[in-house]
Amino acid sequence: MAQRDYYEILGVPRSASNEDLKTAFRKLARQYHPDVSDSADAEEQFKEANEAYAVLSDPEKRAAYDRFGHAGVRGVGGAPDFTVDFDFADIFGDLFGFGGFGRASARARNAPRRGADLQHRLDLTFEEAVFGVEKEIEIVRDEVCTTCGGSGAKPGTTPTRCTQCNGSGEVRQVRQTILGSMVQVGTCPTCRGQGTTISSPCPTCHGRGLERKTRRKVVDIPAGVDSGTQIRLSGEGQPGENGGPNGHLYIAVQVKPHKFFRRRDYDILLDLNINVAQATLGADVEIPTVDGPAKLNIPSGTQPGKVLTLKGKGVPRLRGSGRGDQHVIINVEIPSRLNAEQRQIFEDLAHSLGSEVRPTERGFLDWLKETLSG
Repeated sequence: MAQRDYYEILGVPRSASNEDLKTAFRKLARQYHPDVSDSADAEEQFKEANEAYAVLSDPEKRAAYDRFGHAGVRGVGGAPDFTVDFDFADIFGDLFGFGGFGRASARARNAPRRGADLQHRLDLTFEEAVFGVEKEIEIVRDEVCTTCGGSGAKPGTTPTRCTQCNGSGEVRQVRQTILGSMVQVGTCPTCRGQGTTISSPCPTCHGRGLERKTRRKVVDIPAGVDSGTQIRLSGEGQPGENGGPNGHLYIAVQVKPHKFFRRRDYDILLDLNINVAQATLGADVEIPTVDGPAKLNIPSGTQPGKVLTLKGKGVPRLRGSGRGDQHVIINVEIPSRLNAEQRQIFEDLAHSLGSEVRPTERGFLDWLKETLSG
């Protein structure tokens, strides 16, 4: 069976440039790689494209092919060499999630990278969270070594070019696969991709180029934060790599419980105990708020569970204007002990009110709910 024309396989004209060939092969490799294609002839299609690119991307083989056809690249009495020298990182890195092939992986290793983020927990009192506060915190992070300036080498010495990779940070190997010979490019094991080695490490950072530092910072906590709020300090995290920016520092807020107050969004809740006389006759009482003591009017006939509201006495809105409210939840305390005078007063009151009792009327929906659930 006659072999197909290499230009036809790649779908390019005979005048195609090396870049055109590379683009065409990359497209076919993505389409026919057996690990991603369900086509029954995917492996054969991939081998065919591999062979076509191996020939046409080599100037000498291409010239021989253009002049003599397939016979020109098979040599005399020997097997043809279809080794592909191709940057597979663009293909396999996308397909399989790794970048171990080709020059793209080297570029990725040496590309600027942002430093890691740091997190610090900050405990606040209820009032500090409501009104905001300045807090001094202590963080531990890496910084450029002051002794070697980040080179990792002992002062007076410099890193030297890696002799194994000649400074490229990568080594090349030809591997035989079911799809033919492929050039695999990996990280240099001697310099670990840096391209340089350090014979005399810095005594301070031991060759890392970074040293651990403890820093104190004053953090401005805005009014209205709550447990779970995160405050970002840009550029205060770990240093970047290869000239990349620093990471961020995130302040995680945790608010301590208050003796009296509870919080619901931007409202403050306060449970208030009053006696029977205050609930019955009404009263003006003094209650705590985050702004200090305030007067609260208890209307006569106030029932247990009633909620009275002080407008604008809540928490400032973190991303808006104004404040929430303070809600006072009334609880009527029934005395458990009475002296003789108090008992007489209650007996007179009981006589005056009468001894008749009457059940609370239940609505139809309440009755239906109990019936269905029980």
